[in-house]
Amino acid sequence: MKPPILIIIMSTVISGTMIVLTSSHWMLTWIGFEMNMLAVIPILMKKFNPRAMEASTKYFLMQATASMLLMMGIIINLLHSGQWTILNNLNSTASTLMTIALAMKLGLAPFHFWVPEVTQGISLSSGMILLTWQKIAPLSVLYQISSNINPNLLLSMAILSVLIGGWGGLNQTQLRKILAYSSIAHMGWMSAILIYNPTMMILNLTIYIMMTLSTFMLFMHNSATTTLALSQTWNKMPLITSLILTLMLSLGGLPPLSGFIPKWMIIQELTKNEMIILPTFLAITALLNLYFYMRLTYATALTMFPSTNNMKMKWQFESTKKMILLPPLIVMSTMLIPLTPMISILE
Repeated sequence: MKPPILIIIMSTVISGTMIVLTSSHWMLTWIGFEMNMLAVIPILMKKFNPRAMEASTKYFLMQATASMLLMMGIIINLLHSGQWTILNNLNSTASTLMTIALAMKLGLAPFHFWVPEVTQGISLSSGMILLTWQKIAPLSVLYQISSNINPNLLLSMAILSVLIGGWGGLNQTQLRKILAYSSIAHMGWMSAILIYNPTMMILNLTIYIMMTLSTFMLFMHNSATTTLALSQTWNKMPLITSLILTLMLSLGGLPPLSGFIPKWMIIQELTKNEMIILPTFLAITALLNLYFYMRLTYATALTMFPSTNNMKMKWQFESTKKMILLPPLIVMSTMLIPLTPMISILE
């Protein structure tokens, strides 16, 4: 894709999300979603092949259905209350419809089927945008209507998402699918806390976006899309191999790393709200995710797979792929835990 066209399309995607973030009027929010959706499709089809075409079509159909449901909810709310304001109390039918529409846009279970398929069909850079930037707009609307959401509906979707996000990734060898299931599980954690403490959801989203961006950038740097390709990095780029190891463990939510902060905070907040079974269940299902991250870690950094060359290290060529902001992203994705007291004060 030519740079001027890419700049125009990317600015439309960004302005679509910004309109959703800043508007307090349902119609403008809906327009922002539409702008964002129509502009992101050429990005998904950047490397034009039948797989990308199929993925973009699936994405379009799913998002268009979600937009239609969202509009239906908005109209029912308009007929009921006579106004377009987002922060106004919602009618229960409208609220349910909107929650389902936004869950479809996010890829929450049981509307998750498109996420792994679409992510697998597109390039790594498009996948990165799909699993990070595209989550911001729907979550911002959920944040604004969090006081009117039906808790049983959202919590059942959250539990199902965490379960499917852990289960689905267990037998995957494709990195993009693994990250897609990881995204479904993280969205589940965010939905679980949304009703009780919406600010915590934003903290979780921020840390999730930093970790996913870093992971995708490292995979793009290696041009790796499968576990097999990743298993040969030890004799090309040993430093990157160890970085992937720490990032995977951070995504899994292991204690000294940043990924542990949102899980810790969410479990603490749910326990404060006198819920015991839900946080216990979330913590147990997080082990499923940890298993497939550990498997990737094992294949990448903890074993020496037979390589085609006899030398210990390959000749180092200067990488042509410049990953800007990767070092600070990696630092923030792994070393934020000392800031937890400050974050808990902000909550």
